[in-house]
Amino acid sequence: MKQKQNSIQVQSPYNKCVQQAYNAIYKQAKQLLSTLENEELRYTLEREDKVQPIVGTIVHEFINPLLYLRLECHPTNTFAIHYGFEESKSFNEFARITSAFVRTIYKVTNKDATDVNIEDAVRTDYCIYLCSEMYEYIEERNKHHQFKQIRYKPTAAKRKQMHAVA
Repeated sequence: MKQKQNSIQVQSPYNKCVQQAYNAIYKQAKQLLSTLENEELRYTLEREDKVQPIVGTIVHEFINPLLYLRLECHPTNTFAIHYGFEESKSFNEFARITSAFVRTIYKVTNKDATDVNIEDAVRTDYCIYLCSEMYEYIEERNKHHQFKQIRYKPTAAKRKQMHAVA
């Protein structure tokens, strides 16, 4: 009975809005990573629980050497988004991707961008800043994640440069 009550609350307008925002962030993260030529940086480990979300459930988790994204169900029966990014000491190609990722998170969850105010769904009680180490750790001890590789899609500028050379 209690699980049924939790299921009903999980389908709240707030949680639906958080899930939609998470899906948009996830899609953008994959798009950002697809522009990297280095194939190892396009490897991902993904976890998705197919059961009805209840308190403590990891609804979806996306781990990459540069980015981390997780949708989970908190004790208040509300969805929360945790994120992380590989720390970069200098502005380089990776910093461009990680900063665009963080901007996307806050842009998509902004109260002006959603039907329901979900700004508090972005949790910062912890933040992963060594995504590459986390990726390696999970890869070695994998029990729940599925390995995937994002297909390379050069940026428009890169495609133009490749056509000029050809």
